[in-house]
Amino acid sequence: MKSIEQQLSNYAAYHRDARNIVTHFIGIPMIVLAVAVLLSAPQVTVAGVPFTPAHAVTLLAIAYYLRLEWRMGALMTVWMLLNLWLALWIASQGTLAWLGGGVALFVVGWVFQFVGHFYEGRKPAFVDDIMGLIIGPLFVAVEALFLFGLRRDLQAQIEQQVGPVRRTGVSPATTIDSDDAKVT
Repeated sequence: MKSIEQQLSNYAAYHRDARNIVTHFIGIPMIVLAVAVLLSAPQVTVAGVPFTPAHAVTLLAIAYYLRLEWRMGALMTVWMLLNLWLALWIASQGTLAWLGGGVALFVVGWVFQFVGHFYEGRKPAFVDDIMGLIIGPLFVAVEALFLFGLRRDLQAQIEQQVGPVRRTGVSPATTIDSDDAKVT
């Protein structure tokens, strides 16, 4: 299994434009919530406790994040459990809220993602590595920590591999060569 530094560096190579990262702060939480909402039905009762596919996916994601690194895993556990709680609440509001809300969140979230990748000038990471779908939420959480000056050690390791985030003067046609992480 790749380390957290390797996973985040691989993902970050596709996300060096600050505008792309900003769109991910909106799009990824929407998509994660959408998936949980849509997986919140059907519901079965196991030992008197309601259980849905959203519970199973959430527990698997939490287990992966905790195995990757306990500190980030703890943060992701809080996010994923709050996300599950909100998804179950939305799904409990009726079929229209469950299906309409889930689909709307999913579509709008992906619109944000693709706008961000237009700025980046590069396809989404999951196209080359399906693990990007589970690393995306972790990337957003880590980038939020970086904004608050936390986890500088991890930020330095990622930037050593792929370079710093580009903040200004970037055209949508700018790309990064993933082999050597140089802007072209």
